[in-house]
Amino acid sequence: MLRVPSSIQPNQFESLNIRRPDASEMKFVAYRSDVYPERNEVFFEEHAVIVVLEGEKKFSSPTQELHVHKGQILFFQRGCYSMNESIDNSYRSLVFFVNEKLLKEFVSQHLSLFQALPAPPPADLILSFSSSPTFTTFINSLLPYFGAKTPFLNELLRLKFQELLLHLLELDTSGHLRATLLHIYQGQKTDLDYLMNTYFLKPLSMSELSKLSGRSLSAFKREFENHFHTSPGHWIRQKRLEHAHFLLRNTDKNVSEVSMEIGYESVSHFIKAYKQQYGATPKRMV
Repeated sequence: MLRVPSSIQPNQFESLNIRRPDASEMKFVAYRSDVYPERNEVFFEEHAVIVVLEGEKKFSSPTQELHVHKGQILFFQRGCYSMNESIDNSYRSLVFFVNEKLLKEFVSQHLSLFQALPAPPPADLILSFSSSPTFTTFINSLLPYFGAKTPFLNELLRLKFQELLLHLLELDTSGHLRATLLHIYQGQKTDLDYLMNTYFLKPLSMSELSKLSGRSLSAFKREFENHFHTSPGHWIRQKRLEHAHFLLRNTDKNVSEVSMEIGYESVSHFIKAYKQQYGATPKRMV
């Protein structure tokens, strides 16, 4: 599984970074000129925007199936878990990473654009848009900065960050992106039932789950135990074993396949945990 942007390596991608006031850097946009892996699983550590430059690709999340082509744009909320599958070898894209602090600064500077929103943010974590001539001009204006040497690059990229979001709002005819950005700006927390039932099979750490929920790690654990009356780790183990029990009784998958699907690297550990919960080994239960 790729975790982006941290999985993006300089030897694989061309990228542009924005320097922070503390002298650290955040990845702003990445471009890969060679062929992508045919199929990979991606966890978005930050909000991201994918602009399809050439070719076609399929993106699958727990709730969505999207088939995109040249000229389409996708906005991924932080924490989205997506299976990506290339349709042809010509696929090329730019991937922008939308740092949450800069995003909140943007919304605070343009609050008038977020008044009278028609609806709450959608439940789906991927939003889709179609490009426009002005957005294409924006993308073309950015490409020369790859490899450019200018003392004002950092300041220019910060402006490009704002320009990106303004262009996306212009394309957001449904108002869904505006509602999503306002939701992020206001720091509203994700429903724990929805979060855990969506991600309990994914190999995410407690720290990653807490970030997805919009809470600190300590607040996440405290609210989780108040809501579910158990610890996150115990709840996840129990839910995964319940899922394994369902698969063994209702599919043709064998013990090894089921063990792998619910995240156990060792079949023997899975069998032991399964027996502790159900009083018999997986084979005997079947």
